[in-house]
Order: sequence, then structure tokens, then C-alpha cells
Amino acid sequence: MEKTKLFDPQFAEFIPTELEQGRLYISIPYATATHLCACGCGEKVITPFTPTDWSLIYDGETVSLKPSIGNWSFSCRSHYVISRNRVRWAEDWPKGKVKSGRARDRQIKEQQFREDRESSNKTSYEETPDTDLSRIGLIQRLKGWIGLY
Repeated sequence: MEKTKLFDPQFAEFIPTELEQGRLYISIPYATATHLCACGCGEKVITPFTPTDWSLIYDGETVSLKPSIGNWSFSCRSHYVISRNRVRWAEDWPKGKVKSGRARDRQIKEQQFREDRESSNKTSYEETPDTDLSRIGLIQRLKGWIGLY
């Protein structure tokens, strides 16, 4: 099959079972994009949108995905960027660079999840120092004091 030069973005809630070459399926509710590898090998490429994975830029007409897509676990080992619907081919990475890139990605994810956990632990009522008790009614404060809720 021929290499994809241009992707046609299709916004949908659900990604279809059968994918078409050259079509970039984007699900905003599920924060992901899916397409068949631009090299033409037929492998399905999934790019989740998270602070530590890919981001999508939509300018009203075209889409871009950042960072690049490195299909290092596919036999084709294709590496490209989707920028304003166009495929820009990038260099192949040697195994050592892929390994260090994956290690860096793991560290970034671990740091993000650690920060998320720490942030969520600070949102309980007892740990919020700036809670304005004067805004809580007398009945609610009494119920809290005697343990009714």
C-alpha cells in the first residue's frame, strides 16, 4: 500500500471497527485519535490525549498531533509527525534512543501521577485551611460536631 501524505480528520464519538487509510479518527469524548499507520503497513495507531501523551491542535480546518508518532514496536518502525493534516516523515531512531525515550516517558508519567495524587489528597474538607466556617450554618456545624453526618 502507498504511504499516506495527507490525513482527512473525522470527528466521531466512537472509533469505527474498520479504519480507512488516510483518515484520522478523533474522539473528543474519549480523548483519543486513531489511524492506520502512515507507511501503509495497515497497523492501527492509537494516540491518547493526556498531559503525558499526545495533544491535538484543531484550527477549524486542519489537525496536528504532537509529539511525533514513533511506531517502534511495529515491523515498519515508521516515525512521522501529523502537522496541519500533512505527514512529515522523521528519522528512524536506533534502539538505544527508543529505550531512553521510553524511560523518559515513564518518568514523566510517574511524576504527573504523583502530582495528581498529591493534589487530590489535599482537597478533603479537613485539610482545607481556608474553609470559611462562618458560611456553614449553625445546624450543620452542630451536626458535624456531634457526628450526625
